Amino acid sequence: MPLDRRSFLKHAGLAAAATQFPLLTFAQEQRRIGPNDTIQVALIGAGGRGQSITRNALSVPGVKLLAVADCYDGRLAHSKEVFGADVMTTRDYKEILARKDIDAVIIATPDHWHRQASLDAMAAGKDVYCEKPMIHEYADGPLMIESAKKHSRILQVGSQRVSNIAYTKAKELLASGAIGKLNMVQAHWDRNSAQGAWEYTVPLDASTQTCDWPRFQGSAPKHAWDAERFFQWRKYKDYGTGVAGDLFVHLFSGTHFITGSHGPTKAYATGGLRFWKDGRDVPDVLLGLFDYSGPGGDWNLELRVNFVDGGAEGEGFTFTGSEGTLEINGKGLILNRVPREKGPGMSIDSFTLGMQKQLRDDYLKKHPEDPRNTITDNTTETYLLPNGYNDTVDHFRNFFSSMRTRQEPVEDATFGYRAAGAALLCLASLEKGTAVRWDPEAMKMKS
Repeated sequence: MPLDRRSFLKHAGLAAAATQFPLLTFAQEQRRIGPNDTIQVALIGAGGRGQSITRNALSVPGVKLLAVADCYDGRLAHSKEVFGADVMTTRDYKEILARKDIDAVIIATPDHWHRQASLDAMAAGKDVYCEKPMIHEYADGPLMIESAKKHSRILQVGSQRVSNIAYTKAKELLASGAIGKLNMVQAHWDRNSAQGAWEYTVPLDASTQTCDWPRFQGSAPKHAWDAERFFQWRKYKDYGTGVAGDLFVHLFSGTHFITGSHGPTKAYATGGLRFWKDGRDVPDVLLGLFDYSGPGGDWNLELRVNFVDGGAEGEGFTFTGSEGTLEINGKGLILNRVPREKGPGMSIDSFTLGMQKQLRDDYLKKHPEDPRNTITDNTTETYLLPNGYNDTVDHFRNFFSSMRTRQEPVEDATFGYRAAGAALLCLASLEKGTAVRWDPEAMKMKS
């Protein structure tokens, strides 16, 4: 029976109504840590990110900072201002690793130091929280994975979205079939600002006296002293991995966590320097398209990073399935359920009226449940993050919980390598100017 107008408005109103659900934080699900369970940590690499995440770590009960290492004296001095005068500071992180009272290190160095600092720390018996991307080049990954196993150390990679409660909810919804069969993931991260494009401020006293330039360079190709290379290192391949390692890796981490995938099988990337032509040698616009196949099904991932222009800054995801979408933004998660049609529909407008009536009658007999003849049960559900929610804090909670239980962390070395390895496919594709292939199980490039 066809719906009259009053019934249509009633049902349409129900279908369009959005239901909102609060998301519980990690802290609301865990007991408070006792004062005798103190974990003592040190920071290696005290730049803006390093100091910021260390404050996040110290907001977790039962954690104390004992030492800080950095190659710039000004950051060492500021660490004492921020974390206390009793905090040990040094240019040489090996002095920190020699201390028996330090349980773990937070590594927030430039990318090219992640491998060596992690290997040295684990060999010294320290657990490691290593900022993303885990690797600077592919050879780093297997060494770090093997070291964690050999020394029985916890190594957690710092892509905090893996501990975000909105992403956990998205994982549950996708697994439950809320959007049907996944066929496409679109993700972006846009930052239309100078600071977002790594134009970090160079301090007034930057010099070879205040900055340990040889130590900073480490295994990287040698250059004469350059304050921009020291303080804006993400702009250079020698020390960083560009937008792929800085931002794409977050998008890969989130995608892999939600879908359970181990990585793409094929990748193609394009982009270039559109605006920030300041001597950097990495793109400020990067686009990537990736093929996925495996236990989670066959689907594609599309990524975009833009430092040039655009609307609101920030990151976002859209998971598109056969029966709806999952959207993730800074406020939470939106689920749009769109059930599939139960019939093929009709294209009969060009036929005679008599023929149209006959076809319509036959169709309704064959497909009585077709939503074209009722009202589709579309629904929207919104899951909101608590005000002030910080997923980096939850990521550290997970890390410290793994340290206490000696259970694998939410983002171990293998997960971190797969996310960073996928991101670095973009650099390989850009360099070759063609698509590249990857074996996500063996975690190797394919010829």
